[in-house]
Amino acid sequence: MKFDKEKKENFMLEKYLIVFFVSMVPLIELRGAIPIAEGLQLPFVQYYIVAILGNMLPVPIIYFFARKVLVWGSTKPVIGKFFSWCLDKGERGGKKLQEKAGKGLFVALLLFVGIPLPGTGAWTGTLAASILDMDFKSSVIAVMLGVLLAGIIMAAVSMGAFGALGALF
Repeated sequence: MKFDKEKKENFMLEKYLIVFFVSMVPLIELRGAIPIAEGLQLPFVQYYIVAILGNMLPVPIIYFFARKVLVWGSTKPVIGKFFSWCLDKGERGGKKLQEKAGKGLFVALLLFVGIPLPGTGAWTGTLAASILDMDFKSSVIAVMLGVLLAGIIMAAVSMGAFGALGALF
């Protein structure tokens, strides 16, 4: 019996690790991790926390190093085009935020990260904040609140979608 319990616990840990690592992937982030967690039938509170932690873990690294790495890589032969594309995306996102927000940049960043649309999220939002030279503390708080909002939206959508599928089958 102990073997079965241990095997089940390892399987659950694997599910949570999938959610954690998927939420760290650029462009996918928790927008992909939460539907996966819902599909794996994990409990909401646990998967929500795991997805938030995974999505937020890269934020300080992105804030302090991404712009430097992208500028450096944009001149390299093999990776230059991709790095330039990432840098341009961050700059465009930052400029759009600044134009729309004015003095409300904090709220604009929060909403940019929090409304789960393609091309928005913690990675792009943090890069944009870095490019706009927002201070670190404000950037992290705005991104964190945005990630929390996006997580709630994605969980509601995922629960609704899986609930509807469950009712059909």
